[in-house]
Amino acid sequence: MNDAAVLTAPPLVTTQERLRRILALAAPTTLLAAAQVAALLIEPWLAARQGTLALAGWALVLPFALLLGQMTAGAMGGGVVSAIARALGAGKPEEAAALATHALVIACAGAALFAIPLAIFPRSVLGLIGGIETAGAAAAYSAWLFGAGALPTWLTNTFASILRGGGRHALAARGVIGAWIVYPPLAWLLMEPCGMGLAGAGLAFAIAMTGAALLMAGAVMSGQAGFRPSLRTPLRWVLFHRILAVGLIACVMATIANLATILVTARIASHGAAAVAGYGISARMEFLMIPLAFGVGSALTALVGRAVGGGDWPEARRIAWTGGALAIAVTGVVGFAVALFPAATAAAFTQDPAVRAIATDALSIIGWAMPGFGIGMALYFAAMGAGRMAFPVAAALSRIALAVGGGWVLGDLMGFGLTGQFVAVALGITAYGALCAVAVRPGVWGTH
Repeated sequence: MNDAAVLTAPPLVTTQERLRRILALAAPTTLLAAAQVAALLIEPWLAARQGTLALAGWALVLPFALLLGQMTAGAMGGGVVSAIARALGAGKPEEAAALATHALVIACAGAALFAIPLAIFPRSVLGLIGGIETAGAAAAYSAWLFGAGALPTWLTNTFASILRGGGRHALAARGVIGAWIVYPPLAWLLMEPCGMGLAGAGLAFAIAMTGAALLMAGAVMSGQAGFRPSLRTPLRWVLFHRILAVGLIACVMATIANLATILVTARIASHGAAAVAGYGISARMEFLMIPLAFGVGSALTALVGRAVGGGDWPEARRIAWTGGALAIAVTGVVGFAVALFPAATAAAFTQDPAVRAIATDALSIIGWAMPGFGIGMALYFAAMGAGRMAFPVAAALSRIALAVGGGWVLGDLMGFGLTGQFVAVALGITAYGALCAVAVRPGVWGTH
Protein backbone atom coordinates (compact mmCIF):
# COMPACT_ATOMS: atom_id res chain seq x y z
CA MET A 1 0.00 0.00 0.00
CA ASN A 2 1.47 3.40 -0.89
CA ASP A 3 1.62 6.42 1.42
CA ALA A 4 -1.28 8.23 -0.22
CA ALA A 5 -3.52 5.22 0.28
CA VAL A 6 -2.61 5.10 3.96
CA LEU A 7 -3.58 8.73 4.41
CA THR A 8 -6.88 8.45 2.56
CA ALA A 9 -8.05 5.28 4.34
CA PRO A 10 -11.22 5.66 6.40
CA PRO A 11 -10.90 6.38 10.13
CA LEU A 12 -9.69 3.38 12.12
CA VAL A 13 -10.64 3.05 15.75
CA THR A 14 -8.53 0.25 17.23
CA THR A 15 -5.14 0.97 18.76
CA GLN A 16 -3.59 -1.80 16.69
CA GLU A 17 -4.83 -0.34 13.43
CA ARG A 18 -3.92 3.18 14.48
CA LEU A 19 -0.39 2.00 15.29
CA ARG A 20 -0.17 0.25 11.94
CA ARG A 21 -1.21 3.45 10.23
CA ILE A 22 1.44 5.49 12.04
CA LEU A 23 4.15 2.92 11.32
CA ALA A 24 3.24 2.80 7.63
CA LEU A 25 4.08 6.50 7.33
CA ALA A 26 6.84 6.55 9.94
CA ALA A 27 8.88 3.66 8.51
CA PRO A 28 10.55 5.52 5.61
CA THR A 29 11.23 8.61 7.72
CA THR A 30 12.61 6.39 10.49
CA LEU A 31 15.01 4.89 7.96
CA LEU A 32 16.03 8.42 7.08
CA ALA A 33 16.48 9.15 10.79
CA ALA A 34 18.74 6.10 11.14
CA ALA A 35 20.98 7.37 8.33
CA GLN A 36 21.02 10.83 9.90
CA VAL A 37 21.82 9.45 13.36
CA ALA A 38 24.73 7.45 11.96
CA ALA A 39 26.11 10.56 10.26
CA LEU A 40 25.63 12.70 13.37
CA LEU A 41 27.50 10.17 15.50
CA ILE A 42 30.44 10.11 13.08
CA GLU A 43 30.63 13.91 12.92
CA PRO A 44 31.96 14.59 16.46
CA TRP A 45 34.38 11.67 16.08
CA LEU A 46 35.81 13.28 12.96
CA ALA A 47 35.99 16.65 14.70
CA ALA A 48 37.78 15.09 17.70
CA ARG A 49 40.45 13.69 15.35
CA GLN A 50 41.36 17.32 14.58
CA GLY A 51 42.14 18.02 18.25
CA THR A 52 40.38 19.33 21.35
CA LEU A 53 40.17 22.92 20.07
CA ALA A 54 38.57 21.77 16.82
CA LEU A 55 36.08 19.64 18.77
CA ALA A 56 35.26 22.69 20.89
CA GLY A 57 34.79 24.74 17.70
CA TRP A 58 32.46 22.09 16.33
CA ALA A 59 30.50 22.12 19.62
CA LEU A 60 30.23 25.92 19.39
CA VAL A 61 28.60 25.71 15.96
CA LEU A 62 26.48 22.70 16.93
CA PRO A 63 23.41 24.57 18.28
CA PHE A 64 23.18 26.65 15.10
CA ALA A 65 23.59 23.58 12.87
CA LEU A 66 20.90 21.81 14.88
CA LEU A 67 18.65 24.85 14.58
CA LEU A 68 19.08 24.83 10.80
CA GLY A 69 17.98 21.20 10.63
CA GLN A 70 15.13 21.62 13.09
CA MET A 71 13.72 24.72 11.44
CA THR A 72 13.83 23.32 7.95
CA ALA A 73 12.67 19.75 8.60
CA GLY A 74 10.55 19.84 11.74
CA ALA A 75 9.51 23.43 12.46
CA MET A 76 8.76 25.30 9.23
CA GLY A 77 8.70 21.90 7.54
CA GLY A 78 5.97 20.87 9.96
CA GLY A 79 4.04 24.00 9.06
CA VAL A 80 4.29 23.05 5.40
CA VAL A 81 3.18 19.45 6.05
CA SER A 82 0.30 20.60 8.24
CA ALA A 83 -0.99 23.22 5.78
CA ILE A 84 -0.79 20.92 2.77
CA ALA A 85 -2.28 17.94 4.63
CA ARG A 86 -5.22 20.03 5.81
CA ALA A 87 -5.80 21.40 2.30
CA LEU A 88 -5.83 17.88 0.87
CA GLY A 89 -7.99 16.67 3.76
CA ALA A 90 -10.52 19.33 2.76
CA GLY A 91 -10.36 18.19 -0.89
CA LYS A 92 -8.46 21.23 -2.26
CA PRO A 93 -5.43 20.06 -4.31
CA GLU A 94 -5.12 23.41 -6.13
CA GLU A 95 -4.68 25.13 -2.78
CA ALA A 96 -2.08 22.56 -1.77
CA ALA A 97 -0.10 23.34 -4.93
CA ALA A 98 -0.21 27.07 -4.20
CA LEU A 99 0.89 26.44 -0.62
CA ALA A 100 3.92 24.53 -1.92
CA THR A 101 5.03 27.55 -3.95
CA HIS A 102 4.68 29.82 -0.94
CA ALA A 103 6.73 27.35 1.10
CA LEU A 104 9.64 27.67 -1.34
CA VAL A 105 9.59 31.46 -0.98
CA ILE A 106 9.74 31.06 2.80
CA ALA A 107 12.70 28.68 2.38
CA CYS A 108 14.73 31.27 0.49
CA ALA A 109 14.08 33.90 3.16
CA GLY A 110 14.89 31.43 5.94
CA ALA A 111 18.24 30.54 4.36
CA ALA A 112 19.32 34.17 4.40
CA LEU A 113 18.70 34.38 8.15
CA PHE A 114 21.40 31.75 8.66
CA ALA A 115 23.83 32.62 5.87
CA ILE A 116 24.24 36.32 6.61
CA PRO A 117 25.34 36.22 10.28
CA LEU A 118 27.02 32.80 10.39
CA ALA A 119 28.85 32.83 7.05
CA ILE A 120 29.80 36.51 6.86
CA PHE A 121 30.38 37.26 10.55
CA PRO A 122 31.16 33.89 12.17
CA ARG A 123 33.97 35.11 14.43
CA SER A 124 31.86 37.92 15.84
CA VAL A 125 28.74 35.83 16.44
CA LEU A 126 30.51 32.74 17.79
CA GLY A 127 32.99 34.78 19.79
CA LEU A 128 30.14 36.12 21.91
CA ILE A 129 29.41 32.57 23.05
CA GLY A 130 32.65 30.63 23.19
CA GLY A 131 35.42 33.20 23.23
CA ILE A 132 37.90 34.32 20.60
CA GLU A 133 40.07 31.19 20.46
CA THR A 134 37.21 28.69 20.06
CA ALA A 135 35.41 30.98 17.60
CA GLY A 136 38.58 31.16 15.50
CA ALA A 137 38.68 27.36 15.31
CA ALA A 138 35.04 27.30 14.20
CA ALA A 139 34.95 30.24 11.77
CA ALA A 140 35.84 28.49 8.49
CA TYR A 141 33.58 25.53 9.32
CA SER A 142 30.69 27.90 10.00
CA ALA A 143 31.33 29.88 6.81
CA TRP A 144 31.16 26.77 4.60
CA LEU A 145 28.31 25.13 6.49
CA PHE A 146 25.98 28.13 6.36
CA GLY A 147 27.34 30.09 3.41
CA ALA A 148 27.13 27.18 0.97
CA GLY A 149 24.77 24.88 2.85
CA ALA A 150 21.92 26.96 4.29
CA LEU A 151 19.90 27.39 1.08
CA PRO A 152 20.27 23.76 -0.12
CA THR A 153 19.24 22.54 3.35
CA TRP A 154 16.15 24.76 3.40
CA LEU A 155 15.16 23.68 -0.11
CA THR A 156 15.80 19.99 0.52
CA ASN A 157 13.68 19.84 3.63
CA THR A 158 10.96 22.08 2.21
CA PHE A 159 10.60 19.83 -0.84
CA ALA A 160 10.55 16.81 1.49
CA SER A 161 7.82 18.45 3.59
CA ILE A 162 5.75 19.12 0.48
CA LEU A 163 5.96 15.43 -0.38
CA ARG A 164 5.03 14.40 3.18
CA GLY A 165 2.06 16.74 3.12
CA GLY A 166 0.95 14.90 -0.01
CA GLY A 167 1.35 11.54 1.75
CA ARG A 168 4.59 10.60 -0.07
CA HIS A 169 6.70 9.92 3.02
CA ALA A 170 8.73 7.15 1.38
CA LEU A 171 9.67 9.32 -1.58
CA ALA A 172 10.59 12.20 0.74
CA ALA A 173 12.84 9.92 2.79
CA ARG A 174 14.62 8.45 -0.25
CA GLY A 175 15.55 11.91 -1.46
CA VAL A 176 17.30 12.85 1.77
CA ILE A 177 18.81 9.52 2.86
CA GLY A 178 21.37 9.71 0.08
CA ALA A 179 22.70 13.01 1.42
CA TRP A 180 23.26 11.57 4.90
CA ILE A 181 24.97 8.49 3.45
CA VAL A 182 27.32 10.58 1.30
CA TYR A 183 28.12 13.15 3.98
CA PRO A 184 30.41 11.20 6.40
CA PRO A 185 32.88 9.77 3.84
CA LEU A 186 32.93 13.07 1.95
CA ALA A 187 33.58 14.95 5.20
CA TRP A 188 36.46 12.60 6.05
CA LEU A 189 37.90 13.03 2.53
CA LEU A 190 37.85 16.82 2.71
CA MET A 191 38.93 17.04 6.35
CA GLU A 192 41.88 14.64 6.29
CA PRO A 193 43.25 13.59 2.86
CA CYS A 194 42.42 17.02 1.38
CA GLY A 195 43.71 18.82 4.46
CA MET A 196 40.77 21.19 5.01
CA GLY A 197 40.37 20.29 8.68
CA LEU A 198 37.09 21.12 10.37
CA ALA A 199 36.08 23.37 7.44
CA GLY A 200 35.89 20.28 5.24
CA ALA A 201 32.89 19.04 7.21
CA GLY A 202 31.02 22.24 6.39
CA LEU A 203 31.79 21.96 2.68
CA ALA A 204 30.87 18.27 2.64
CA PHE A 205 27.49 19.04 4.20
CA ALA A 206 26.82 21.76 1.63
CA ILE A 207 27.68 19.45 -1.28
CA ALA A 208 25.51 16.61 0.05
CA MET A 209 22.51 18.88 0.59
CA THR A 210 22.87 20.51 -2.82
CA GLY A 211 22.59 17.10 -4.48
CA ALA A 212 19.55 16.24 -2.36
CA ALA A 213 17.89 19.57 -3.18
CA LEU A 214 18.20 18.93 -6.91
CA LEU A 215 16.70 15.43 -6.60
CA MET A 216 13.82 16.62 -4.42
CA ALA A 217 13.07 19.54 -6.72
CA GLY A 218 12.70 17.16 -9.64
CA ALA A 219 10.26 14.98 -7.69
CA VAL A 220 8.04 17.82 -6.47
CA MET A 221 7.96 19.89 -9.65
CA SER A 222 7.05 16.80 -11.70
CA GLY A 223 3.90 16.37 -9.63
CA GLN A 224 4.89 13.41 -7.46
CA ALA A 225 3.30 14.99 -4.38
CA GLY A 226 -0.08 14.54 -6.07
CA PHE A 227 -0.12 18.08 -7.44
CA ARG A 228 2.19 20.23 -9.53
CA PRO A 229 3.35 23.54 -7.98
CA SER A 230 3.82 26.52 -10.29
CA LEU A 231 6.47 29.15 -9.69
CA ARG A 232 4.12 31.63 -11.38
CA THR A 233 1.48 31.25 -8.68
CA PRO A 234 0.45 34.72 -7.38
CA LEU A 235 1.67 35.18 -3.82
CA ARG A 236 -1.08 35.73 -1.24
CA TRP A 237 -0.68 36.59 2.41
CA VAL A 238 -3.47 34.21 3.43
CA LEU A 239 -1.44 31.24 2.13
CA PHE A 240 1.75 32.43 3.81
CA HIS A 241 -0.30 32.69 7.00
CA ARG A 242 -1.49 29.06 6.68
CA ILE A 243 2.12 27.90 6.84
CA LEU A 244 3.54 30.52 9.17
CA ALA A 245 0.75 30.20 11.75
CA VAL A 246 2.23 26.82 12.66
CA GLY A 247 5.73 26.99 11.18
CA LEU A 248 6.77 30.37 12.59
CA ILE A 249 5.73 29.41 16.11
CA ALA A 250 7.56 26.12 15.71
CA CYS A 251 10.67 27.99 14.50
CA VAL A 252 10.51 30.20 17.58
CA MET A 253 10.29 27.04 19.67
CA ALA A 254 13.27 25.49 17.89
CA THR A 255 15.20 28.71 18.45
CA ILE A 256 14.33 28.67 22.14
CA ALA A 257 15.34 25.01 22.41
CA ASN A 258 18.72 25.71 20.84
CA LEU A 259 19.06 28.94 22.75
CA ALA A 260 19.06 26.80 25.86
CA THR A 261 22.05 24.87 24.48
CA ILE A 262 23.75 28.09 23.35
CA LEU A 263 23.35 29.75 26.76
CA VAL A 264 24.44 26.62 28.62
CA THR A 265 27.49 26.44 26.33
CA ALA A 266 28.23 30.10 27.10
CA ARG A 267 28.03 29.34 30.84
CA ILE A 268 30.29 26.31 30.47
CA ALA A 269 32.82 28.23 28.34
CA SER A 270 34.30 29.77 31.49
CA HIS A 271 35.49 26.26 32.43
CA GLY A 272 37.63 26.03 29.27
CA ALA A 273 37.64 24.36 25.83
CA ALA A 274 37.56 20.84 27.29
CA ALA A 275 34.30 21.63 29.10
CA VAL A 276 32.74 23.02 25.90
CA ALA A 277 33.88 19.95 23.98
CA GLY A 278 32.58 17.55 26.65
CA TYR A 279 29.19 19.20 26.85
CA GLY A 280 29.09 19.26 23.03
CA ILE A 281 29.25 15.45 22.99
CA SER A 282 26.40 15.28 25.49
CA ALA A 283 24.36 17.85 23.54
CA ARG A 284 24.83 15.85 20.35
CA MET A 285 23.52 12.72 22.05
CA GLU A 286 20.63 14.71 23.51
CA PHE A 287 19.64 16.07 20.13
CA LEU A 288 19.82 12.62 18.57
CA MET A 289 16.36 12.24 20.12
CA ILE A 290 15.07 14.65 17.47
CA PRO A 291 15.70 12.50 14.37
CA LEU A 292 14.61 9.41 16.32
CA ALA A 293 11.33 11.12 17.26
CA PHE A 294 11.00 12.75 13.84
CA GLY A 295 10.29 9.40 12.17
CA VAL A 296 7.14 9.07 14.27
CA GLY A 297 6.52 12.82 14.49
CA SER A 298 6.37 13.42 10.75
CA ALA A 299 3.66 10.77 10.50
CA LEU A 300 1.78 12.37 13.39
CA THR A 301 1.82 15.81 11.74
CA ALA A 302 0.24 14.41 8.58
CA LEU A 303 -2.23 12.04 10.27
CA VAL A 304 -3.33 14.50 12.94
CA GLY A 305 -3.64 17.20 10.28
CA ARG A 306 -5.90 14.97 8.21
CA ALA A 307 -8.03 14.08 11.25
CA VAL A 308 -8.37 17.74 12.24
CA GLY A 309 -9.13 18.72 8.65
CA GLY A 310 -11.98 16.21 8.77
CA GLY A 311 -13.19 17.55 12.15
CA ASP A 312 -12.35 14.35 14.10
CA TRP A 313 -10.61 15.73 17.20
CA PRO A 314 -10.99 12.59 19.35
CA GLU A 315 -9.20 10.53 16.70
CA ALA A 316 -6.51 13.22 16.44
CA ARG A 317 -5.82 12.88 20.18
CA ARG A 318 -5.74 9.08 19.99
CA ILE A 319 -3.27 9.25 17.10
CA ALA A 320 -1.07 11.63 19.10
CA TRP A 321 -1.00 9.41 22.20
CA THR A 322 -0.31 6.28 20.18
CA GLY A 323 2.60 7.98 18.45
CA GLY A 324 3.86 9.47 21.72
CA ALA A 325 4.02 6.04 23.33
CA LEU A 326 5.92 4.72 20.32
CA ALA A 327 8.38 7.63 20.46
CA ILE A 328 9.17 7.21 24.14
CA ALA A 329 9.82 3.51 23.57
CA VAL A 330 12.26 4.21 20.73
CA THR A 331 14.11 7.07 22.42
CA GLY A 332 14.15 5.24 25.75
CA VAL A 333 16.36 2.52 24.31
CA VAL A 334 19.02 5.05 23.33
CA GLY A 335 18.65 7.38 26.31
CA PHE A 336 18.83 4.69 28.95
CA ALA A 337 21.77 3.00 27.21
CA VAL A 338 23.67 6.30 27.28
CA ALA A 339 22.81 6.84 30.95
CA LEU A 340 23.88 3.33 31.93
CA PHE A 341 27.15 3.40 29.96
CA PRO A 342 28.23 7.06 29.88
CA ALA A 343 31.97 6.42 30.00
CA ALA A 344 31.86 4.04 27.04
CA THR A 345 29.72 6.52 25.11
CA ALA A 346 32.14 9.36 25.77
CA ALA A 347 35.15 7.20 24.88
CA ALA A 348 33.63 6.50 21.46
CA PHE A 349 34.06 10.17 20.53
CA THR A 350 37.28 11.37 22.16
CA GLN A 351 40.46 10.12 23.82
CA ASP A 352 41.15 13.40 25.64
CA PRO A 353 40.92 12.51 29.39
CA ALA A 354 39.52 15.88 30.43
CA VAL A 355 36.86 15.91 27.70
CA ARG A 356 35.93 12.30 28.43
CA ALA A 357 35.48 12.98 32.15
CA ILE A 358 33.16 15.95 31.56
CA ALA A 359 31.18 14.15 28.85
CA THR A 360 30.78 11.11 31.11
CA ASP A 361 29.42 13.26 33.95
CA ALA A 362 26.98 15.00 31.60
CA LEU A 363 25.74 11.80 29.93
CA SER A 364 25.28 9.97 33.25
CA ILE A 365 22.81 12.68 34.31
CA ILE A 366 21.18 13.93 31.12
CA GLY A 367 20.80 10.46 29.56
CA TRP A 368 17.95 9.58 31.93
CA ALA A 369 15.94 12.58 30.70
CA MET A 370 16.41 11.94 26.98
CA PRO A 371 13.22 9.81 26.55
CA GLY A 372 11.26 12.79 27.89
CA PHE A 373 12.70 14.85 25.06
CA GLY A 374 11.61 12.09 22.66
CA ILE A 375 7.94 12.10 23.69
CA GLY A 376 7.97 15.88 23.85
CA MET A 377 9.24 16.10 20.26
CA ALA A 378 6.71 13.57 18.98
CA LEU A 379 3.79 15.43 20.58
CA TYR A 380 5.22 18.73 19.36
CA PHE A 381 4.99 17.41 15.79
CA ALA A 382 1.46 16.19 16.53
CA ALA A 383 0.57 19.66 17.86
CA MET A 384 1.68 21.17 14.53
CA GLY A 385 -0.79 18.92 12.73
CA ALA A 386 -3.50 20.04 15.16
CA GLY A 387 -2.53 23.71 14.94
CA ARG A 388 -2.34 23.82 18.76
CA MET A 389 1.05 25.29 19.66
CA ALA A 390 0.51 27.20 22.93
CA PHE A 391 1.54 24.37 25.26
CA PRO A 392 4.62 23.40 23.22
CA VAL A 393 5.71 27.06 23.38
CA ALA A 394 5.29 27.02 27.16
CA ALA A 395 7.24 23.74 27.27
CA ALA A 396 10.13 25.25 25.31
CA LEU A 397 10.23 28.31 27.59
CA SER A 398 10.21 26.13 30.70
CA ARG A 399 13.12 24.15 29.31
CA ILE A 400 15.32 27.19 28.80
CA ALA A 401 14.32 28.65 32.19
CA LEU A 402 15.28 25.46 34.03
CA ALA A 403 18.40 24.71 31.99
CA VAL A 404 19.87 28.21 32.29
CA GLY A 405 18.27 29.62 35.44
CA GLY A 406 18.43 26.29 37.23
CA GLY A 407 22.04 25.89 36.15
CA TRP A 408 22.88 29.23 37.73
CA VAL A 409 21.15 28.22 40.97
CA LEU A 410 22.57 24.69 41.19
CA GLY A 411 25.94 25.33 39.58
CA ASP A 412 26.83 28.76 40.95
CA LEU A 413 24.71 29.63 43.99
CA MET A 414 24.69 26.13 45.49
CA GLY A 415 28.25 25.35 44.36
CA PHE A 416 27.66 22.11 42.44
CA GLY A 417 29.58 23.40 39.40
CA LEU A 418 29.25 21.55 36.11
CA THR A 419 27.36 18.68 37.73
CA GLY A 420 24.68 21.11 38.93
CA GLN A 421 24.46 22.57 35.43
CA PHE A 422 23.93 19.11 33.95
CA VAL A 423 21.15 18.36 36.47
CA ALA A 424 19.44 21.60 35.45
CA VAL A 425 19.63 20.59 31.76
CA ALA A 426 18.00 17.25 32.61
CA LEU A 427 15.22 18.97 34.57
CA GLY A 428 14.55 21.29 31.62
CA ILE A 429 14.24 18.37 29.21
CA THR A 430 11.87 16.55 31.57
CA ALA A 431 9.64 19.60 31.94
CA TYR A 432 9.52 19.98 28.16
CA GLY A 433 8.19 16.45 27.67
CA ALA A 434 5.68 16.73 30.52
CA LEU A 435 4.12 19.99 29.30
CA CYS A 436 3.84 18.78 25.70
CA ALA A 437 2.01 15.70 27.02
CA VAL A 438 -0.36 17.71 29.23
CA ALA A 439 -1.64 19.58 26.16
CA VAL A 440 -3.10 16.53 24.40
CA ARG A 441 -6.50 16.54 26.06
CA PRO A 442 -10.05 17.75 25.37
CA GLY A 443 -10.42 21.48 25.82
CA VAL A 444 -6.98 22.13 24.34
CA TRP A 445 -7.25 19.78 21.38
CA GLY A 446 -10.88 20.25 20.39
CA THR A 447 -13.73 18.92 22.54
CA HIS A 448 -14.94 15.53 23.81
